[in-house]
Amino acid sequence: MIKLDIDFWNKELRNNTPDEIINWTLSLSNNRIVTTSFGVYSAVLLSTMSKHDKDIRVVWCDTLFNSSSTYDHASNLINTYGLNILKYHSVLSKEEIENTIGLPTLEDDNHEHFSEVVKLEPFKRALKEQDPEVWFTNIRVRQTEYRDKKDILSYSKEGILKVSPFYYWTDKELDAYISEHQLPKNLDYFDPIKALQNRECGIHLV
Repeated sequence: MIKLDIDFWNKELRNNTPDEIINWTLSLSNNRIVTTSFGVYSAVLLSTMSKHDKDIRVVWCDTLFNSSSTYDHASNLINTYGLNILKYHSVLSKEEIENTIGLPTLEDDNHEHFSEVVKLEPFKRALKEQDPEVWFTNIRVRQTEYRDKKDILSYSKEGILKVSPFYYWTDKELDAYISEHQLPKNLDYFDPIKALQNRECGIHLV
């Protein structure tokens, strides 16, 4: 487990570039993962990480309910960057989920159970099996109330060091980065767990 003075290092890293933040973090441990949902701006973090660590474990918790364009986007990024992808999903098939739980809205009583089955249990299993010391993620300020309380560096409940190199970047800045580097953007992404953009997806509460 990596022990850091989080407040001190967040201040130190505040004005560093994502590349500088990543480089600094890589010196702390070789036991690291990066997570992705292959969402709207997923190409930004994944393309950047691939420059620094081609073999980093990329954990994808597939809800099994992604759009076809999201699966195409994932395939494109996996092939383009040769991602060391580790795909996790529910122990139930999509058909079993549909027949027993359905695809509930936020108002449905079984939405919490749905969230646990399609995302939280697979993610907990991923963390247990991969047992990382460092977890790179693409959370950013202004996304949700919970994420506004985080920073570039934070700790998960298990004591994993979470690193968000693009934490302070705005959508406008990410769009400019995508344009400059000619990266794909997944405009058709939808998370059935979040449902709303300003709602937490759940894995960062684990």
